Amino acid sequence: MRKTAIILNPAARSERASHLCAEIDALAATSAKIFRTTRRGQARALAEQALNEGFEQIVAAGGDGTINEIVNGIAGSDATLGLLPMGTMNVFATELGLSRNLRECWEVIRAGTEREIDLPLANGHAFVQLAGVGLDAQVVQETSWTSKKTFGPLSYLISAAQIAARKPPRLIVEPTDAPSSEGSFVLIGNGRLYGGPFPVFTDARIDDGLLDVVVFKNLGYLDIARYLHGIAFGSHLRLRDVDYFRTERLTVSCEDAAVPVEVDGEVMGSVPVNFYFHPKRLRVLAPKKILRP
Repeated sequence: MRKTAIILNPAARSERASHLCAEIDALAATSAKIFRTTRRGQARALAEQALNEGFEQIVAAGGDGTINEIVNGIAGSDATLGLLPMGTMNVFATELGLSRNLRECWEVIRAGTEREIDLPLANGHAFVQLAGVGLDAQVVQETSWTSKKTFGPLSYLISAAQIAARKPPRLIVEPTDAPSSEGSFVLIGNGRLYGGPFPVFTDARIDDGLLDVVVFKNLGYLDIARYLHGIAFGSHLRLRDVDYFRTERLTVSCEDAAVPVEVDGEVMGSVPVNFYFHPKRLRVLAPKKILRP
């Protein structure tokens, strides 16, 4: 196995953190060096430190937010990304066909089977799985830690309901190779999955050289309910007020509001935002056979 560093976020899935951290300690033993984060944003700095120390495989032990930080730390290098999924959703790990069993994921890392995937960026900030402009970014931004601890996943629906009561933004969506359109919120996918096991971007592949874009036109209570129902049952792209297209480059702007943007579940700024990618620029450790959810 190549020289390996594990960047561990002990706060991920905190109710099981002690057990999972102990399991990772046992798996790594003498074959890898473990760096532990103590604050948000530190995973990126630790990834850069690991690169400077000559590590060739950088393993993200945490959730999708931890992965995003590490990817931004190693983007542009020749390092390979490995995953030990410890988060709630683990969307990117699911996209790659990885198990939730840490021992099985460690065996994938030890096997060293690499896959080259596209590396998308939003205003220069790298992400691996998905991005959102509008509603989902607002929900991430406005859902407090206290609310999440109290209500769990329901906290996001509470935030979405509060946002739906406001006047929706008028987003201008301008791809390079498709007609411009308008909408209330926009999702951009590198892979197929969003929010867990839901294949929102039905035609997407993480190495196909394209971004998949879904534009939702409206933002009322009933509209959100329709969209969620459609996503849950795979019929959202048949709705008349939903557009789906694929493009190499995309700009999303808004004339009258600072609409937030999230990447891999973390708010990274606001519009205007330019999406583009570097084809097959990120090397990841994945099973030999990629499973399609």
